[in-house]
Amino acid sequence: MRLKNNITIIGDRWVEGNLFSQFRESEEAIKNFINVRYEIKGFEREDIWDYPLEAIREAIANALLHRDYLRPVEIQIKVFDDKIYFFNLGGLPEELSIEKLFKLPIPKNPIIFNIFYLSGIVEKVGSGIERMINALKAAGLPELKIEASHLDFTLLFMKDIYTEEYLRNLRLNERQIKAVMYVKEKGRITNREYQVVAGTTDRTALRDLNRLCELGIFQRVGSTGRKTEYILGRQKPDTNTT
Repeated sequence: MRLKNNITIIGDRWVEGNLFSQFRESEEAIKNFINVRYEIKGFEREDIWDYPLEAIREAIANALLHRDYLRPVEIQIKVFDDKIYFFNLGGLPEELSIEKLFKLPIPKNPIIFNIFYLSGIVEKVGSGIERMINALKAAGLPELKIEASHLDFTLLFMKDIYTEEYLRNLRLNERQIKAVMYVKEKGRITNREYQVVAGTTDRTALRDLNRLCELGIFQRVGSTGRKTEYILGRQKPDTNTT
């Protein structure tokens, strides 16, 4: 399910069958509601999704493996414009907190976990959270958010870090913030478009764009000169750049 800002539902999917089918079909359903772009590396094409598929698979497996199957509440996965929400009823054991979860992981359903482990879907108990964290970080996405109680468990993937508040904390000027918002919507920007959006000169636009590239927020694509375009960088900005 994907919800836009005006709360319009544009699709949903009910997934049934055995747990292996639910695992595979849930991944395919999510892929229908997120974007993918392509990059050519050498002689091969690489698919780059809004969120790394490794993290999505781990989140689905986590929900299936740690669900409380004695309660008639289904797993919920909601895909919004800017985030994915994974919810399952089946929270932390009474003796655990989120902090202790990383040090002393305990599978909610050890038999199901062992079956998934033998099938190669998951690795050792407790490693899934770490792999999600690493996959999101490698993709330049915000940190994984975890909300857990002794009743339920929620994982939240955020799509991008480039909110106005975040950009102001990087000490970007209003022109640069407008340009980042423009690229988030349009996908790319040229120097000439920057001048129009920011209401500035060619020299100032070039200086602003160079700074955005230095920080890792923008990435140059295409040839030099008028054909140069700028897209959002995939890695977290380097805030140590002076």
